[in-house]
Amino acid sequence: MTATASFNPKAFRDALSTFTTGVTIITTRGTEGEPIGITANSFNSVSLNPPLVLWSLAKSAFSLSAFSSNKHWNVHVLSVEQEALSGRFASRGEDKFAGIELDRGINDIPLLHNCTARFQCRTAFMYEGGDHVIFVGEVLGFDKSELPPLAFQSGQYALAARKPREGVRLSNAQSHPPECSYTEDLLGYLAGRAHYQLVAYLRTLLQNHRLDEHAFFVLSVLSIQDRLTLDQINHFVAYTGREVTMAMMLFLEKQRYVAIEMDGEDQRFVLTADGREVSLEHVAVAKAVEQDITEKLGAGDTQALKILLKRLIHATDPGLPDLWQAEPQTSDAY
Repeated sequence: MTATASFNPKAFRDALSTFTTGVTIITTRGTEGEPIGITANSFNSVSLNPPLVLWSLAKSAFSLSAFSSNKHWNVHVLSVEQEALSGRFASRGEDKFAGIELDRGINDIPLLHNCTARFQCRTAFMYEGGDHVIFVGEVLGFDKSELPPLAFQSGQYALAARKPREGVRLSNAQSHPPECSYTEDLLGYLAGRAHYQLVAYLRTLLQNHRLDEHAFFVLSVLSIQDRLTLDQINHFVAYTGREVTMAMMLFLEKQRYVAIEMDGEDQRFVLTADGREVSLEHVAVAKAVEQDITEKLGAGDTQALKILLKRLIHATDPGLPDLWQAEPQTSDAY
């Protein structure tokens, strides 16, 4: 198809970018044996028997001569852990392989670690494809892992969350009463129910420590950043909708979970050794719950869920202070 006055190349490219793809790094060696690698999302399957795959490379690419002359190359389907690697191999003018440990494959072509899948190939055919050259390769060997793949869509990296064919329903009812607009698809209901079901795993442990959810939040804050005033603690837990009172802090002091230090006229609360030990137990339970959820949802869906929750928190953030700052903020900052 040739460009015409009504054919907008940028609009065409934007339309193509809506097709979600995986991200790959293709590697080979140059004429001097130097390792060469590029990022590409044009990878696709061609045939199962014989096993053939394809990808394309711009005719303007510096690496075209290397891939044209060396008949062996490897395709690495990147995992979500390799986003930075994708950026590195998409750039020019740097030693892309610096500090990277390589595996040994069936050929002498660089083979990267921690990929979702890897295909070791030999060029079967090369075709002209407009401003690109299309490489069709015979797969000589391959392997895969359980790491979730990195995706690319509309110019941005993405994560692929699986959607069951039968859909996901919480209720077995075929329909909701017409007068009821409060359905299981309400975001607030889903977020709230998920929160309380997760916290339910902690409740037995909290009861053994004579703590409730609110006290748990306070100890969690102090385990990350202590020597805080009461006002500072309240700023950090304001999202819970409940106020931390001096009576609660005195109760935690009586339980020997916190100690009070004087800083001029300010009272600052410090997590004690007992308090830190209790907090570590809570973290251990939380991590065990996360591991159980990851096994049920899959690593990719769990990662996608975390990113969506972070985006939701950013979108609804009323301006809470950053709990993970290196230094605690003073009360004047509030």
